[in-house]
Amino acid sequence: MPRLLFGLILGLVFGASLFAGQLVQSAPAFAAEQMHKVAVHVDESDPKRMNMALNNVQNVKQYYESQGQSVEIEVVAYGPGLHMLRADTSPVADRISAMALEIDGLTFSACGNTMKGMAKKEGKEVSLLSEARTVPSGVVRLVELQEEGYAYVRP
Repeated sequence: MPRLLFGLILGLVFGASLFAGQLVQSAPAFAAEQMHKVAVHVDESDPKRMNMALNNVQNVKQYYESQGQSVEIEVVAYGPGLHMLRADTSPVADRISAMALEIDGLTFSACGNTMKGMAKKEGKEVSLLSEARTVPSGVVRLVELQEEGYAYVRP
């Protein structure tokens, strides 16, 4: 009986060590395949704040690329921050154009509610940079992104 018990314990220990070794070996593969998701919030018309947001985008992308990992980034602009994505008032239009070409998985979203409010106040339609798309509500979009597992960044 003791021999059977010893064999059973030895088998369990050996099996557990093989299983643990398999986990350790597969952990780096999982990390390399991980997809990160980041939502960047811009609600100020300050060019410094807009550039900080774009710096955050570049830094996040460079970091995860250096780790062999992927990242999706969505910049959401509303309120006064919508000027970031306006064709007629964006102080960072050239930078956005370049980044949109250079960074896969980067999206720029403009608040439809803010666009309507600005159009009414200015008496003309608000046009966006070609790299931007309209979402019904910037705040709601940020909520949706967080519910989808996006990390929230407000520079």
